[in-house]
Amino acid sequence: MRVYDNTSSAAYYSRPLLFYALSAIFSWSFWLAAGYLSRLEAASEYTAALTSLLGFMGLASPLALAAWLIVRNPVIRRDVRGRICNLSAVKPLYTLTAFLLMPASILLAMTLSLLLGRSSNQFAITGQYSFSSGVFPVWFLLIVAPLLEELAWHTYGTDALRTRFSLLATSLVFAMFWGLWHLPLAGIKGYYLSNTMQQGWIYGANFLVSIFPFVIIMNWLYYKSGRNILLPIALHVGAGFFNEVFAVHPDSKVIQTGLLSLLAAALVLRERQFFMTRSLMGLWKDGKNT
Repeated sequence: MRVYDNTSSAAYYSRPLLFYALSAIFSWSFWLAAGYLSRLEAASEYTAALTSLLGFMGLASPLALAAWLIVRNPVIRRDVRGRICNLSAVKPLYTLTAFLLMPASILLAMTLSLLLGRSSNQFAITGQYSFSSGVFPVWFLLIVAPLLEELAWHTYGTDALRTRFSLLATSLVFAMFWGLWHLPLAGIKGYYLSNTMQQGWIYGANFLVSIFPFVIIMNWLYYKSGRNILLPIALHVGAGFFNEVFAVHPDSKVIQTGLLSLLAAALVLRERQFFMTRSLMGLWKDGKNT
């Protein structure tokens, strides 16, 4: 039975404070500027294009910082390159979970919402989206945003926390940061979080709460699959895409958060040692913690 020992490369993921502080500073700066421009009365096509550019720069800032930290160290470069290409530790269960969990959870949530009197029209594929994205097509951002984020969070950010905390603590700390990181997007007119906040405080709060179970599940997949970066990307893309492809009622998203919370709690309870062990990114054995 093959044993993964990450300690040799883990010691090099040593700048979490620098990474997260600069990620917040750069992203917030771009997004606050974009929010200001988006609400100018004398808006023009030039203003809209600049707003979109600033929004995209804020989105890409953590990846740029992760790339800067990675390329400076050959050990981390080899580690990241191997984890992107290596599929040997990825079992079918984890692949199916990454691709099917989010569509299954939102479909189940919409079904349960019918008991609350919500319309079955939610199941319609309308081709319309609940938010705008400036000069970028919405479908483009639904794919590119998760890609850029996870290439930052799961090439450097998550492991930098994991060298210091248990998996559960890493997930909770990151989820708190991730929620705060998103907040300036609420100020950009027409963007997803801005529209969600306008629907009511409960839906805005649900967005922030939903991040916690989502991160726990995503990091469970990440470490179970040998720190493979592709599975978090697939899960994240599914989360955004399938919540937009259907005409989902906001109450269904609240129900989905409840369902994911139950799953996350079940995973933590079932695999306490896996989540609670404190070590340099953990030691795990293929097949032991399935």
